[in-house]
Amino acid sequence: MNASPGSNQDIFDVRKLRRLVELMKEHDLSEVDLQQGETRIQLRRSAPSPAGNASPGVAAMVYPPAVSPAAGPPPAPAVAPDAASDVVVIPSPMVGTFYAAPDPESPPYVKVGDHVGPETTVCIVEAMKVFNQIPAEVSGRIEAMLVENGESVEFGQPLFRVNTRG
Repeated sequence: MNASPGSNQDIFDVRKLRRLVELMKEHDLSEVDLQQGETRIQLRRSAPSPAGNASPGVAAMVYPPAVSPAAGPPPAPAVAPDAASDVVVIPSPMVGTFYAAPDPESPPYVKVGDHVGPETTVCIVEAMKVFNQIPAEVSGRIEAMLVENGESVEFGQPLFRVNTRG
């Protein structure tokens, strides 16, 4: 599917998108992120409603060549507050593999006790052979690292706990 602007092929082939949604439901996947050439399609299922009577929806995002892949990962979910008002959790913005350092020989981006700012890179999440740097998006002191290096992570899974007063 080489979808250049002058091409007759349509990246919005409804049959293909429906099949992807069916596969997501069949295999209970929360997110699919595909890239071919300069075209990127990302499908993300929302969680079922608390009442359980509505089926989860699927959001589709197609990134034009100008946005993909150099723009990096889609925006992370907002930093989630923990039970204590001064503690927030940095969640994983995608499904992938967590890496604490840029490579095995380098020190970790952050460790417990380090102070971070909103732009501070705290880790990498690798998804589909793309290494995405994850910013803290909050200022404070790293209180806990909640996953191990090389561990698989899910969308929204807590990665770090940050004390915003620290």
